[in-house]
Amino acid sequence: METYLNLEKLSNDLKNLFQNQKENQNQEESYFDFEIICEQNQTSFKTHKSILSSRSDYFKSLFKSKMKEYQENKMILQDVSSSVLSSILNYFYSGKIEINLENAIEILVFSSKYLIDELVGFASSFIKNNLQFETIIDILKLSESMNLNQLLDSSYKFIFQNFDKFIKTPFFLELEENHLNLILSNDDVQADEFKIFQSIIKWGKHKSNINNQISNIIDKIRFIDFSKKELEDTLKEELIPNQISQKLIEFQNLQKNPKRNEKKIKEFIQKENQDFQPKRDGFNCKKWHKKCDDKGKTLIIIKTKDNFIFGGFTKVGFTTDKSKWKKDSGGGYIKDQNAFIFSLRNDKGDRKPERFTIKKDQEEFAIYNRYKDLGPYFGIFEFWLTSNLKTGYSNFGQSYNLPDGMEYNTTESFVYLAGCQNEWVVDELETFFI
Repeated sequence: METYLNLEKLSNDLKNLFQNQKENQNQEESYFDFEIICEQNQTSFKTHKSILSSRSDYFKSLFKSKMKEYQENKMILQDVSSSVLSSILNYFYSGKIEINLENAIEILVFSSKYLIDELVGFASSFIKNNLQFETIIDILKLSESMNLNQLLDSSYKFIFQNFDKFIKTPFFLELEENHLNLILSNDDVQADEFKIFQSIIKWGKHKSNINNQISNIIDKIRFIDFSKKELEDTLKEELIPNQISQKLIEFQNLQKNPKRNEKKIKEFIQKENQDFQPKRDGFNCKKWHKKCDDKGKTLIIIKTKDNFIFGGFTKVGFTTDKSKWKKDSGGGYIKDQNAFIFSLRNDKGDRKPERFTIKKDQEEFAIYNRYKDLGPYFGIFEFWLTSNLKTGYSNFGQSYNLPDGMEYNTTESFVYLAGCQNEWVVDELETFFI
């Protein structure tokens, strides 16, 4: 037995069936049984229910439910141009479509709404490979609303790599606060710190009623890297919150006599870097490691969305000194006989604070610090945070002592710290250096 394929002819025949509908005015001759009308210019397209339902889950459900459109053999679309509708219907028949800068976003939106998954993929891929400043804000919003994570990541990466150019465009001023916060929280942003600050001020003046929000954004700027002249210019800005202005004035006064105030300047800088808060410093594990590694005594406090509060303490800290890592475990585990985990409250708020010490035979596994794509990590899976510091996992009791009467590897131990074992959501994270 031999199988022969001629997909090109099949594609062309079906394409001609659709494209030549004007020549076939007699609907019965071409077996058209459904009409789609583009409201924008009343353009009408004759189609086949069998083709539509096989190419789109939306139309399959529409015809199966036998709604008004099914009964009338007609529907009017208000949210698409006739050119894009024609291209998509032609794709239904031929399997071919041309995507360009002019139609990509509209094809993406329409395909998502009408459940044409492969077209969502095609349009996303094209947009990802042709990102531009002019459309990047729309792409960010669309990617979030449609849960297109790969496109969203590519869009942010494009901004990170071109931020010095992006801040010079008018499109930067249209960024939403949450987008700007996330961008400034990323280590990959490539631009001079003072220029970033100037762009934020310009952005703030462009927005209305932004005074409260801009405080959180400006707080991400490393003012300690500014020159004396840049500090002077900064303090002239009206949008600088009073709390930050006071810090800058203090730092500016110290810099007037740097040799005499050398010790105080160092203390000031250390104070500015004394803790880590994701809402201020960014939900990014690389930033966490950059600020929290090699700081010695470290205290981690986590509050989940379900109101569980717990954490851990390490006297040694998350060191990058490999000589202190346990070698026969693949590296990364750090010995700390003084480490402990604690629980402060559960979802009902009726839990008494408890501290759980490291087991004697598990001291070499107190904390883990090999992989920089993970956040704080205690014991052998006791608890750890993922790369975005927003979700975590726990398997309490293997390395640290459990509450009296509780057994390891039970549902009770799994949910004790965070209320569940997998993918609990972080509401707040604090890291203190003691």
